[in-house]
Amino acid sequence: MRAGFPEFRLGSVLATSFTGTLSERFGDPVERIPTPQRLVDWLAVYDLAVESCTPAQLELAKELRESIHAAATAAAKQQPLPQPAVQVINDRSTQGRATAVLMPEGTRRWLLSSPDCVEDALAVIAADAISIIAGERDGRLALCASPTCQAAFFDTSRSRTRRWCDMNTCGNREKKARFYANQRNNAGSGTGS
Repeated sequence: MRAGFPEFRLGSVLATSFTGTLSERFGDPVERIPTPQRLVDWLAVYDLAVESCTPAQLELAKELRESIHAAATAAAKQQPLPQPAVQVINDRSTQGRATAVLMPEGTRRWLLSSPDCVEDALAVIAADAISIIAGERDGRLALCASPTCQAAFFDTSRSRTRRWCDMNTCGNREKKARFYANQRNNAGSGTGS
């Protein structure tokens, strides 16, 4: 990762990982793609490599990210999808010309129409969001139980009862907070002596 920027929070689902480029939305927000180059870096991690990104393309990406977050949050709460968010997701999905190809090892890879076509990469992300919000994949949309995070994530666990977007960040932080609160309560009530 590039020095001076927060690390990416990576997941196995493209669309919800993309919404994670802005974390702690209800606390002290952490922007993980503050510059066009950071978006280039993030896309490369997900095999959507582009050579460059303009500030206008970064703004398109952030608009898509927030639209996916809004629609996924509504879907997780079983509420109507916000139409402005749906429109942005659909617009980004239809404006790209990326092509899916099957690799010899049996995996899918996306080929972008040109090395600087951020719009193609955004179309792939939008299409992934559509597939999870529309319920086409095995799993369920959920919201992180951390009150400062509340990120939408796609739960593919066997029981579909995951509580945290990421156990290593939100889950551990919440468990530590509960532990220390219990320690303070026990110390204040005189137990443990």
